[in-house]
Amino acid sequence: MENKKGGLSPLHLSMMALGTVIGGSFFLGSSIGIKAAGPSIILVYLLVGILVYFILYALSEMTVADPAPGSFRTFAERAFGPGVGFVVGWVYWTGLILAMSSEATAVSVFLRIWFGNIPIPILGSGIIVLITVLNLLGAEKLSKLESSLSAIKLLAIAGFIVIAIAIIIGILPNIPSTGLGEIQREALVPSGISGVLGSALIVMFTYAGFEVIGLAASEAENPHVTIPKAITYTVVGLVGLYSIAIAVLLPLINTNKLTGDASPFVLALESRGISWAARVMNIILVIAILSTMLAAMFGLGRMLRSLAEEGHAPRILKDTGEIPYKGIIFSGISMLIGLGLGFLLPKQVYIFLVSSGGFSLLFTYFIILITHNRFRKNHGCPPKGKCRFPGYPYTSWISSIAVIVIIASMPFIEGQGAGLLAGLFLVIFYSSIYVIVYKKSFKVQRE
Repeated sequence: MENKKGGLSPLHLSMMALGTVIGGSFFLGSSIGIKAAGPSIILVYLLVGILVYFILYALSEMTVADPAPGSFRTFAERAFGPGVGFVVGWVYWTGLILAMSSEATAVSVFLRIWFGNIPIPILGSGIIVLITVLNLLGAEKLSKLESSLSAIKLLAIAGFIVIAIAIIIGILPNIPSTGLGEIQREALVPSGISGVLGSALIVMFTYAGFEVIGLAASEAENPHVTIPKAITYTVVGLVGLYSIAIAVLLPLINTNKLTGDASPFVLALESRGISWAARVMNIILVIAILSTMLAAMFGLGRMLRSLAEEGHAPRILKDTGEIPYKGIIFSGISMLIGLGLGFLLPKQVYIFLVSSGGFSLLFTYFIILITHNRFRKNHGCPPKGKCRFPGYPYTSWISSIAVIVIIASMPFIEGQGAGLLAGLFLVIFYSSIYVIVYKKSFKVQRE
């Protein structure tokens, strides 16, 4: 594929990836992982960050060789056949649609502080329509918007770090120094190995979304240079900011007091008398979730186009232009349906379905790793690029096992056991669809 002049730059790609990654799962959901692991959560963030590094560079080597539309789905199909490509593409798409539908509900709840008279279903629908329309503007315009939103989120994390350090060393007026504070009074691993494993799952979710770099690769300028640079920016930025933010958070709050209903960053600042933190964090949460939804829709539209081009989706969804209009619109409509299911289905059934989102991402990461392993065996280092996956093949095996362990740990966290079952259900469902429909119908169309 030829290089695109005026395409997405390394900064655009990394900011889009950060837009997907830094969302409510970090600002709000990280409290569950921190409570489960206690002070050892810092080590978990570093170790999971290393795992993310390996997954991203596995994706990078394949993408440098061929920045194909569909990214990991296309690579998996080439390595293991159309069945795997079909299943991983649809499991990823479905899991993300359900997860983003849930995010639309969550952000609507936050927005009701300012728009209290508008019902949540209408607010949620309006948000999904807005996200869809903005994605129809194209990658270049969307990347500029994502860069702005990502910058706000990064500044919010950096701002918390600065304030927390000031509290720890005692340079804020009327706020006494905490020093090491709460971290001195807590056990390093309060819930044992099960708590650490469970926290690894939550931490992995706070990193989730980086695969959008691969899905955007076909629209990048000079992918052989752009993709590795974007991955370096993303990994260094994420691991650095996350680890430092958690490290300065721990002295400020007893981790046993954390709940999944409140941001640990808000609780930490409020406990030190900084009461305006909750109002500011509410705005940041809204921006974070909207940014995540924008970047997720970007990837969803391109995944659906890839599926349609391979005959894995109805022909009507095929797109020929640079912007996958049909894939974006169909994904937007599907999100609206997902939002509606939240109000029509029994609560337990809906939670079961939505919880598949986490499994879908972990399943995708496992597929990326084993696909890369097969790719290196068949093709060696990528042409026009360097072998960037350190320690291959040993680190490839270790990374694959690590993802399996994290998937197996899902039942250790309350509510995630359903996610494992729902995710396995999706894999079985789409495998059945492939066997029943694809082999008898789509295969004939492809021949």
